[in-house]
Amino acid sequence: MKPSLMKNLSLFTIAVFFLLFMAGCKGGAGNLDEGTATDVIAAHLKTNPEFESVRIPVGEMKFRSKNDQLELEKYKSLQAKGLVGMTLENQKKKFLSKDSVYVFQISLTDQAKPYVLKQDASKATLRALDYVLDPEKPVTLIKGDSRVARVTVSLKKERNDFAIFLKDKGTSSNFITKTYKLKFKKEEGWVLIGD
Repeated sequence: MKPSLMKNLSLFTIAVFFLLFMAGCKGGAGNLDEGTATDVIAAHLKTNPEFESVRIPVGEMKFRSKNDQLELEKYKSLQAKGLVGMTLENQKKKFLSKDSVYVFQISLTDQAKPYVLKQDASKATLRALDYVLDPEKPVTLIKGDSRVARVTVSLKKERNDFAIFLKDKGTSSNFITKTYKLKFKKEEGWVLIGD
């Protein structure tokens, strides 16, 4: 072989190995930073919001003036905010008793529509607490490899007017932490693939 051909062949071989090495190091995936992770999770929460729901009775309801006073006050506060309608249908005073029985017809108003998840004749399931991305807490990235990463975020609790019906679960914090799994897809970039 000619020395110039050998020289060109060895330069070509070195160049090919260098290009393959660079492509192998990059892995073909985009770099995931906190801003990108926050954007992906915020988009996911916009289309698939995290929330807690509460199931409340609607329709005809009986309240006793002594025993059910707290429950009646909850409905009256919602009525004052325009979220429920209450019509007094009947009021009875028990014989030889200080206790009275009130019968109300309770219905949800148009202002309550954004919170209604499911409704039938006697019960309604409503969103009472939304979990939103907390802008003050940092996003924690836990990279698996160049194409998969786990992202831990802090979700802040935002209560709405129906949260008065939530049972206290003993949680004293006003946030939760949640971990999401992100994957890099060549056509779409980083996408959320699971919790």
